[in-house]
Amino acid sequence: MERQLAAILAADMVGYTRRMEQDESGTLSALSARIDETIAPLIKRHRGRIVKLMGDGLLANFSSAADAVSCAVEWQQNPPEEPDPIQFRIGINLGDIIMQDGDVFGSGVNLASRLEQLANPGDVLVSEAVYRVVGNRIPVAWEDTGTHSVKNVSEPLRAWRIAGGKRENAEPPKPAAVKKAAIAVLPLHNMSDDPEQTFFSDGIAEDIITGLSRFRTLQVISRNASFRFRAQDMYPAEIATALGADYLVEGSVRKAGSRVRISVQLADAVTGAQLWSERYDRELEDILSVQDEVARSIVAVLPGRVQHDFVDRSAQKPADEMKAYDLMLRSKALRDGLNARDTAKARALLERAVALDPSIARSYMYLSDTYVIDLWLGLADSDAPDHALNIARKGAALDNRDPYIQDQLGFAYLCAKLWDEADAQFEKTLALIENEAESMAWCGYAFLLLGRHEKALEVVSEAMRLDPLHPPAIDWIMGQVEFFCGNFEAALGLLIGEARLNSLAAAFVAASYAHLGRPTEAAEALKDFVSERSDEFGSRGIELAEENIATLARGFESMWRRPEDFELLATGLHRAGLSL
Repeated sequence: MERQLAAILAADMVGYTRRMEQDESGTLSALSARIDETIAPLIKRHRGRIVKLMGDGLLANFSSAADAVSCAVEWQQNPPEEPDPIQFRIGINLGDIIMQDGDVFGSGVNLASRLEQLANPGDVLVSEAVYRVVGNRIPVAWEDTGTHSVKNVSEPLRAWRIAGGKRENAEPPKPAAVKKAAIAVLPLHNMSDDPEQTFFSDGIAEDIITGLSRFRTLQVISRNASFRFRAQDMYPAEIATALGADYLVEGSVRKAGSRVRISVQLADAVTGAQLWSERYDRELEDILSVQDEVARSIVAVLPGRVQHDFVDRSAQKPADEMKAYDLMLRSKALRDGLNARDTAKARALLERAVALDPSIARSYMYLSDTYVIDLWLGLADSDAPDHALNIARKGAALDNRDPYIQDQLGFAYLCAKLWDEADAQFEKTLALIENEAESMAWCGYAFLLLGRHEKALEVVSEAMRLDPLHPPAIDWIMGQVEFFCGNFEAALGLLIGEARLNSLAAAFVAASYAHLGRPTEAAEALKDFVSERSDEFGSRGIELAEENIATLARGFESMWRRPEDFELLATGLHRAGLSL
């Protein structure tokens, strides 16, 4: 069996029973000729494959939802010019399918069949997942047919109909939006004596809006909308309601002589609770340079704070009420723990998220990452590298501009030991990043695993500068960077606190003490490593026969391109007292 994401096209002939009663052999001959001469070549031309013929219809699969829809549109718009031509109903769904012996199975196939049964003669009916991916890419007119209750499907099925044939100049509607955190940046108050400095405070607010707009997980209210409230005497909650915002960014700018003080805060728009605040004091030698620097620093911090709060809100919902996007957010929070137990929980939630809505690219990114983390922790099955790469490619196919998704594709290459491809991918990703501190830090970690230690130090240091309030995972990364740069004291300072996320961090702590010649502390740290490592194995039902480097640490080895990097860690663990 093989699982894959695919677009499934189900089609059946209209009036098959009536025609068979009138002329059995003629109907079969006409249907066979139509499929062989017209439909099969059409499907092949659109890079699809006929899975099977089913009496009065067929089932085909495509690797691209856009190809499936384009094929269906051409199919329905070009009926043969003959009296009483054969007509078809077509349904298309995008979902996870199981392939076995040339056939396909699974809920993705069943939903395509249900859509086909709902379609009128000559219609193409597609699922919500297909519409989200294809709706703005193909020039056709769409009709929302609403939701339908169908047999053996618990959730109502929303369907979209391709209406009225192809219109060359049609402007297709936008795909149905997923509920994202909506954030509004209000104009910063000019607290200076000079009213002309308003242009400076407005410039910072505009730069923040532009920077935040790059993040796919946020819905950013436009400048024109949020700046309308500059002079209006309204409570923040009232402004948020008018703008439809979940979060507000407010602040002030005070200029005095050659210095400027910029204060900014992020608040929950409903409760008014302050989630984050910061103050920036700068020399005003180059006003545009200061504007750019402060805006970049703010944008590097805000998305992470908003997402953290949004995840907390999602986590308060009952699990059975959570939708795909909420599941993805909760899974991301679990995955950030970088430990065995939370990674297993995250994978289960992400598999649900993908089944509910296979069009959310980041769900595939985080799902792929659960296999990557297992590989880092030496807990993965032998097929994990293939799973990680296949899933990461699905995410990249849905969205090839998101730097976080490009980051994950690089780690999937790393796990598959495609070192050169990974190196090229991370250079490409780094070029896409402007102020995404988290994504930048993970690029740095990749360079560390590839053996480029100085490059890793440079990139991760910049990420930490961009986001001084970064999450513990970035300290976890930097601790390892410092270790391989020979800065063992610095590694300990980073890894002893909140960055002690998993047994890998514990291993570096023990090895750092050993390389520093501090045997007593190294021995105590080694006990912690063995305990944490045993717990990780136990959480996956793996029994340990012995406690030595081969059983406890050898699983980490596949992380690093250079064998000598792993040996530096292994040598430290051996000096701390772990037998070979």
